[in-house]
Amino acid sequence: MSALKGAFAALARLTVFIAAVSLCGLVVVLAWQVFGRYVLNNSPSWTEPVALTLMGIAALFGAAIAVRAESHFAFPTLVESSPAPIRALLKTFGRLIEFGFGLALAWFGGFLIADAWNVPMAGAPFPEGVANIGVCVGGALIAIFALERLIFGDAPDPHGAPTTQEP
Repeated sequence: MSALKGAFAALARLTVFIAAVSLCGLVVVLAWQVFGRYVLNNSPSWTEPVALTLMGIAALFGAAIAVRAESHFAFPTLVESSPAPIRALLKTFGRLIEFGFGLALAWFGGFLIADAWNVPMAGAPFPEGVANIGVCVGGALIAIFALERLIFGDAPDPHGAPTTQEP
């Protein structure tokens, strides 16, 4: 189980890295768009579709990390105000909803990628299907991290004191 926890942690670190790079790329692309439009008076056509693709990746990868930390789709007011046995059921139910929602995003995102792969993206030298990579991969990550919470239970409190294990 320790190896599986390590694999989930490594995947989470990679997900955060990709989301951060996408967000930084988004800032650079939008800065270039503004510079081209207002300084050069020649707005580049590729910036809008690339920015939308990067935004989708950053948003859905970030949502996947929030699912892992149980700060997204968590319904905390309802869960925390319920009695302990119902709280456990509500958490499991919420995690199952997250898992199903992630699978649906991955499946339909994959369908959109395949369906639009042969269509050229307006303004950018990529297939239109590339614009949906964030939906497909982000949905898969949401499902994976929801599955992690179903297997291992509650996420550790990031603000809590570190736990020590006795030998």
